[in-house]
Amino acid sequence: MGEILTTDTVERTIEATPEALYDIISDVTRMPELSPEIVRCTWVKGATGPAVGARFRAVNTLGIWRWPNWPVVLVADPGREFTISRTEPLFGTLEWRYRFVPEGTGTRVVESYEVTKPLTRAAYALLRLGGSTDRAADMRRGMATTLERLAALVEEPVAAPPKQEA
Repeated sequence: MGEILTTDTVERTIEATPEALYDIISDVTRMPELSPEIVRCTWVKGATGPAVGARFRAVNTLGIWRWPNWPVVLVADPGREFTISRTEPLFGTLEWRYRFVPEGTGTRVVESYEVTKPLTRAAYALLRLGGSTDRAADMRRGMATTLERLAALVEEPVAAPPKQEA
């Protein structure tokens, strides 16, 4: 039933530089463009961008639930890795990591999470009430969607301007 979250990884090779992809992912204010579960992110407590120790407020959604959380940046290594940690009462602590590995003319983006403090039984019950019967599968789909949207954002061809009639 996907009751126990531990860790998972999704990868995708994207035709863009590691630096360009890092810039998009580490600008957390853009995360709602990418993640199907994130509604809004804003830097807080004087933070204005990705730096170790910087905090931001995220608003997530799942089914009928919408909730805020306050992640902190653990790793901000431009073009290589961006990692955050999110702790919530009942919902434990998850570390989200994005690694950027040059591969041919593109970059292999590796998105993963690791549960470092488990979710409580009450959290799983709330998730079920919100419509999630398999949280691990939900999260895997969400990661795949995030990388799909990231690829579409940077790989989308630019349309030629319409020809002007003389």
